[in-house]
Amino acid sequence: MIGRLRGILAYKSPPWLMVDVNGVGYELEAPMSTIYDLPEVGREVVLFTHYAQKEDSVSLYGFLRDNERRLFRDVQKVSGIGAKIALAILSGTSVDGFARMVQAGDTTALSKIPGIGKKTAERIVVELRERMDGFVGNASAATNAALPADPQSEAVIALQQLGYKPTEAVRMAAAATAPGDDAALIIRKALQAALR
Repeated sequence: MIGRLRGILAYKSPPWLMVDVNGVGYELEAPMSTIYDLPEVGREVVLFTHYAQKEDSVSLYGFLRDNERRLFRDVQKVSGIGAKIALAILSGTSVDGFARMVQAGDTTALSKIPGIGKKTAERIVVELRERMDGFVGNASAATNAALPADPQSEAVIALQQLGYKPTEAVRMAAAATAPGDDAALIIRKALQAALR
């Protein structure tokens, strides 16, 4: 099991990143909450990881904060939620914000997260409400990470990978883009707008 990586950030393109650890490149998928706070490419980074093996694939997920990894693992214990929806949750809201929605039983807000319908939101509330006490108060700050060129296109790709349909992702990214915005900021604004 790989629990943590320390190395040089070699590449990032939401939701993917690569960490070079002594010449070995580990490719990871990460939520936008982690992507926002990554250092620039070429700088050292330490990530908590979650290793997942299925019959036909092996995946590695990276998180800057352990509470994000814990939430990622906890939400997947709910029937019908896999890694893709768990990443969408962490990309669309903070750990603290999600915990508060669950504790308040706010199924309307939860169902605005891509991949979560009304029934899944209700299951989340029933199955996770008691576990959320340890997450409240652990809000994570988001900063803008510098990403490669054409930020709006990158934002569209990232939104599609988070579960939005191509036309919806294009519309969301266009509505959220302002001059000078990088991809991380566009994605954050699009997700925040979708949750309103």
